[in-house]
Amino acid sequence: MPFWGLQKQLGIDVDSWLVRQSMPQPYGQAAACHAFEREWVECGHGLGQIRARRECQLEYEDFMECMNRTKMAQRLRTILEQRDRMIKQGKYTPPEHHMGKEEPRP
Repeated sequence: MPFWGLQKQLGIDVDSWLVRQSMPQPYGQAAACHAFEREWVECGHGLGQIRARRECQLEYEDFMECMNRTKMAQRLRTILEQRDRMIKQGKYTPPEHHMGKEEPRP
């Protein structure tokens, strides 16, 4: 806790800028990854930076996956590569509506 409340005196809140999920959201609804962020912050609270990095690694990974969707993108890439291999081998034929050959709608 600082000796002087400089942020309060200047009318700024730097703490909410550090973690973007904590910022006020439109219509007062919680942000998409707010629960993951909250778990990560609660886990690391009072531990110190070095211990928190080691002990809260799972919570941090969950939060980053929610924010960036890297594991989901990798899985989708793998699925599409497998589909393309099966199409080349002749083991799979995509439906017509996936190929843009669907009949026009009225």
